[in-house]
Amino acid sequence: MAGEYRFSFGPWNVHEGADPFGPTVRRSITFARKLKLYKKLGFDGVQFHDDDAVPDMNGLSPKDITKKAKEVRQMLVDEDLTAEFVAPRLWEDERTIDGAYTSNDKKAREYAKDRSRRAIDIAVALETKLIVLWLAREGTYIREAKDSKVAVDRLVAAIDDMLDYNPDIKIAIEPKPNEPMDQAYIPTTGHALALASLTHNPKRVGVNIETAHTILAGLDPSDEMGFALACDKLYTVHLNDQNGLKFDEDKSFGSVDLRRAFNQVRILDKYNYGKKGEFVGLDVKAMRTQKQDAATKHLSNSRTIFLRLVELARSLDERKVNELIAARDYEELDLLIVNHLMGK
Repeated sequence: MAGEYRFSFGPWNVHEGADPFGPTVRRSITFARKLKLYKKLGFDGVQFHDDDAVPDMNGLSPKDITKKAKEVRQMLVDEDLTAEFVAPRLWEDERTIDGAYTSNDKKAREYAKDRSRRAIDIAVALETKLIVLWLAREGTYIREAKDSKVAVDRLVAAIDDMLDYNPDIKIAIEPKPNEPMDQAYIPTTGHALALASLTHNPKRVGVNIETAHTILAGLDPSDEMGFALACDKLYTVHLNDQNGLKFDEDKSFGSVDLRRAFNQVRILDKYNYGKKGEFVGLDVKAMRTQKQDAATKHLSNSRTIFLRLVELARSLDERKVNELIAARDYEELDLLIVNHLMGK
C-alpha cells in the first residue's frame, strides 16, 4: 500500500449556501481570496470549470481567453498551487437547454464543440492536460425526445473532436445517472469506459469517479474505483458522501457511511493511486446552516478523514483478513472490519 496523496477542490466548493429552495446565506468570496485558502486547508490543486478561470468567456475571442487564463496561471504560481483539470461548463447556457453534445439542434452542438476547444485552450494556459466532462444535460426527460444511439454517436464525435484539437490532453468522463436530467446517457463508470472505447484514441479517455454519483446509481464507489483501476482509467476522483438515493448532496467525505469511505480509501491506497500524479479531488459542500467564518470546515474535515482512513487501511491486519477469507468466515471478517473502524 503506497498511495501518494495531494488534494484538490474547486472554487465552487466554497459557496454561499443557496439551494433550489432558498437564497444565499453567506457572503460571496472573490476567486483571489479563495485561492489563499487552499494551502491553509492543506490543498495543492485547484479544479476549474472553464469560466471559473475566464468568466464571461462566451463574449471573448480565443486570444483574449488565453490571455486571461495565463493571468490566472500566474495567480496559481503566486500561491504555489497547481491546476488539476478544466471542465467545460456546458449546462448553463440557454443554447444547451436540450443538451450540448447530444442536442437535437445542430447549432447547439457546434457551440458545445467550440466551447470545449476553448476549455482546452484554458487548460493549456493553466498548464494542465486533464479535461473533465460532466455530461450534465446529455440525457432526456422523456425517452422519445432523442435517439439514444444517435446520442452516443454524437458524444463520441465530440470527444474525438477534442482529442484531435490537442494531442496532449486526456479526458476524464464524470458519469452520473440523473440530475439535472431525469436520465443520463452515461450513468456509470462502465458506460463511460465503453464510450471511451468507441473514440479513436481510447488510451486518452478515462473517468472521474464521484462518490455521490455512484451511490445515486445504486452502486458501491469502491467497486467502481476498482473497475476503473483494473482498466487503468481512473484519472481522478471526486470524493464526498451521500445519504441515500436522492439529490446530489455532496456531503463531507465519510460523514454518512464511514465504512463505505474506508473501502474507497483502501482500494485507492492498495493500488497506488496518486503515484502517477493523480489528485484526491473533493467535491463537497458546506451545510447551508454553516456560518460564514466556519464555511471551509467541510474541506479540511474531508481531507482529515481521508488521511485517517489511510492510516486505518495500512494498519489493518491483512494476514488475518486473508485467513478469514480462506476460511470463508465472512461474519468474523465483518466484525474485524467494524472493530478496526472503532479502534479496537
